[in-house]
Amino acid sequence: MIGTRNVVFGFLFLALSAALGPYMVVRLLPEVDKAAQQRQQHMAELQLLASNDFEKDLEPVPGDELARTNSTALLALNRFLQQRQIVDGIKGGPHAHGNLESLLNIAVGLTLAFLTVPALLKQLISWCFILGTLLHSGMLYLAVVFEQAWAGSVLATGIGPLLILAGLVLTGVAAAIGFGKARTGGAEA
Repeated sequence: MIGTRNVVFGFLFLALSAALGPYMVVRLLPEVDKAAQQRQQHMAELQLLASNDFEKDLEPVPGDELARTNSTALLALNRFLQQRQIVDGIKGGPHAHGNLESLLNIAVGLTLAFLTVPALLKQLISWCFILGTLLHSGMLYLAVVFEQAWAGSVLATGIGPLLILAGLVLTGVAAAIGFGKARTGGAEA
């Protein structure tokens, strides 16, 4: 059965995509929490100064001390935003797209099992989805999670999403042909 490889690939890739969740929780979120605490501490200090008209102990805060306090708070905010961006990049990129494309492979694999169309068309559809997933979500993994710059160049070509789109169109055509034949017992509708 031609769709078997898509179902197997889909479940294995889904397991890989799902594993990014615990990776983010264990490896990345503690850094985000630490940065959030530092941001809150330094911003609170700056907010306290601002709410007291930039006075401390009823004396105006010297300009150099205010500049240091402000700079420290801004750097803490920047560190938090950078840490958060790493997590958001993984969630919005390889994690979400990997899950979706895995499920697409499973659905297409099961659909191919029920279509009565030429084997060559089924092969083409099958490989469009597998290669499209590897060239899109797979490259997102390499570019975002493993920071491989060359994978970004592959992503920039857009070939992965185009292959998946082509696979969707071909599956729609094959379904129109293949399910039509099954309904009429092989005779043209």
